[in-house]
Amino acid sequence: MISEFIKKIQSGEIDVVEHTNKVLEQTHNLNNEFHHLNIISEELALSQAHKLKKAPKGRLAGLPISVKDSIIVKDVESRGGSKILSGYKPLFNATVINKLQAEGAIIIGKNAQDAFGFGSFSTNVGLDLQTPLNPNDKTRACGGSSGGSAGLTKAATFPHTSLGESTGGSIVAPASFCGVYGLCPTYGRISRNGLMAYGNSLDKIGPMATSPEDLALILEIISGHDKLESTSLNNPVPDFTKEITNTTKLKVGIISETVGEGTDPAIADNIQAIASKLNATKVSLPTTHKYGVPTYMLLATSEASTNLAKYCGMRYGQHEKLEGSFNDYFTKVRSKYFNEETKRRIIIGTFARMAGFRDAFYLKATKVRTKIIEEYKKLYKTYDILISPTMPIVAPTFKEIEQLTPLQNYMMDIMTVGPNLAGLPHINIPSGTHNNMPIGLLATSNHLEESKLLQLAHQLKNG
Repeated sequence: MISEFIKKIQSGEIDVVEHTNKVLEQTHNLNNEFHHLNIISEELALSQAHKLKKAPKGRLAGLPISVKDSIIVKDVESRGGSKILSGYKPLFNATVINKLQAEGAIIIGKNAQDAFGFGSFSTNVGLDLQTPLNPNDKTRACGGSSGGSAGLTKAATFPHTSLGESTGGSIVAPASFCGVYGLCPTYGRISRNGLMAYGNSLDKIGPMATSPEDLALILEIISGHDKLESTSLNNPVPDFTKEITNTTKLKVGIISETVGEGTDPAIADNIQAIASKLNATKVSLPTTHKYGVPTYMLLATSEASTNLAKYCGMRYGQHEKLEGSFNDYFTKVRSKYFNEETKRRIIIGTFARMAGFRDAFYLKATKVRTKIIEEYKKLYKTYDILISPTMPIVAPTFKEIEQLTPLQNYMMDIMTVGPNLAGLPHINIPSGTHNNMPIGLLATSNHLEESKLLQLAHQLKNG
């Protein structure tokens, strides 16, 4: 756990500048091998370390933290994983970065990701960027879209946590594939100010770590209302570091649709064995299972096509010589700098919200989303937590991914889109291995009940 390291920084037992230099050296070496970072923010990290040495205070004093590339950091190139934003250095920090730095955290870099969050494997990286490699097996993917965050969290030999971002499962999916803990909070629990938007009604920032105790600490620090962000909730932030040790018995349900056809039998067996230990009873989410992925794809791509319209080669990022009509220029820049998957999702989303198709697709998807929320809420009248596998397979090889169709890619999110559509908090808990690769258990709780997820993770970790 990081708490012991932080105490040594605060007491002066560990020299924060010396340690940060060692961390940066190790990070460069790891990045040369695994490509988990798009940018290593060496100048910023050392500047923070020197300031901290004078007054080593804060609940995260000296802790190295990496953040997904879509979470902006002042004066550090932030591309959202896309070539179109090469050279863009924000003029301010995301709210979560300000909160981390106020507690003494040291930002060491921007993690690799699928461009703008579009993917399940972190193989849809920007045109000039490298694909992150799974730290357990370099022939396999880290998972998407926060693959670099999960990969470095697993690979780092020094105390470290990271921030990811989830729209349809992009925190828990890579956490499962890499074998770390990843928590996606209730929608609105953590401010989105300074997050490059994929889908505004779906995006959440959340922590990844190697222990549930570390997750609890980071979650507690970055949660809370933000007057700069209209969807952030004004609810009290629980004492997650205390509530994680709660021993109240949890009533658990296992989602029957997730341990049948389409899930690797070894993964299904692993999750069912844990369910048996938890005395979980079978429950069903038929609407979510049948309609979750198409509903998510329609809503997320519709919002994405609107959000990405601002990347037109005029305000920031890449640009070309101004010539021709606006449409000609707009098309030229976006065709040149967006990757294939970004273009595909823009096209799908634009089609779904066009006049003549909006009623048939987009508005119908919003109604199904309401049905999905109602389906979850009905179960939470009886159960504290619902569990399933996080992913239906272990991390695939890059050769296996190349053989998947776009539709097969999208179906990888079948376990994770439901909680994201409903804005429910969920966590990946490492639960075993298959073929020497990690298996993840997905636990989902009712809105604002992250404490129950952390409690379950703590209990499973400690037997």
